[in-house]
Amino acid sequence: MKQSRINIIAEIGTSHEGSIEKARALVDAAADSGADTIKFQWVYADEILHPKTGFVKLPTGDIPLYERFKQLECPVSFYKEMIDYVHSKGCKFCCSPFGLRSMKELLELKPDYVKIASPELNHYKMLEQLRDWRDAQKSRGEAMVPVVLSSGVSTLADIDKAVRIVGREEVSLLHCITSYPAPEEEYNLRVITNLKNILGIETGVSDHSLDPTLVPVLSLLCGGTVIEKHITLSRKTAGLDDPVALEPEQFALMVHVVHQTEATLRHYGQTVGFERALDQLSEQFGREKVEAALGDGVKKLALAEEANYGRTNRSLHFMRAMKKGEIVGEGDIAILRTEKILSPGISPEFYDLMIGKTLAHDVEDGAGVHFEDFI
Repeated sequence: MKQSRINIIAEIGTSHEGSIEKARALVDAAADSGADTIKFQWVYADEILHPKTGFVKLPTGDIPLYERFKQLECPVSFYKEMIDYVHSKGCKFCCSPFGLRSMKELLELKPDYVKIASPELNHYKMLEQLRDWRDAQKSRGEAMVPVVLSSGVSTLADIDKAVRIVGREEVSLLHCITSYPAPEEEYNLRVITNLKNILGIETGVSDHSLDPTLVPVLSLLCGGTVIEKHITLSRKTAGLDDPVALEPEQFALMVHVVHQTEATLRHYGQTVGFERALDQLSEQFGREKVEAALGDGVKKLALAEEANYGRTNRSLHFMRAMKKGEIVGEGDIAILRTEKILSPGISPEFYDLMIGKTLAHDVEDGAGVHFEDFI
């Protein structure tokens, strides 16, 4: 019987690059490294980006980011096979959808967890879809699918709004910095304690820093009960997140040190155990770096992610060039990440309000939607 209260999530994401064989190898590595939960991403490019969003740099050269996401699309059968394989390893299956289609298809497969990635924390239509699904489960007397929300590139108001939509029952929140890699010194991990107290839900960390132990252990000391970190077979492979992921040996080290720290807290109690663990980290990393990573506990955007706010998370974009006087239909705008070269639009909360509006001037394909675009 598992004594640990910590749920350690190995984020495979799209590191499998569509290969069943590589996906199985990654699941094997995650399970063997001690992960409790193994996570994938359910990608449809048109749910995430506009085709004109810009380019991503790869070892083979620059390619359109939209096309890179197209390459990562997999059929429903891929995820069904992965759920079964993850379960065969004694682990839980988690997955991030990125839009209404992927959310519906994921929920129909009955995952152990649904993860809302940081950029989708303001994809309100998707959050409402998830809420409605969970409400229907509850009304039928079924257990609601647990939800993990990630809160990178988000304000406290953004987080509160998402939690109000999804609810608090069987919901946990991960503090995160949306920067790759994320500097350990900017993590402000004391905010985990405050978010837990403010929101009344379990909290933890989604860690994009390069070190395998500092941020995860400090998150545990601050009361976190969920730790998510990327895993890869090699940091030198071509997966989008592979450069900031842990290789299996590093992931196993993280799991070991986290459980070791948990045992210290259990044996000595929270106060004494905290100080002992903090002293050990200070010997390894230096007290100044440890204190910097702990931060002041005030929820704010990290310096490393400030420039991403409004670009990485969702806003409204036009999906075709349109002329003055045209009336906007549902297919004419979409809730997308802005990312590379486009300009952000208004919040997704105004999507329904924009449908049926008349354009005040010509607009370009991919442009962010703004109130002044309409009569």
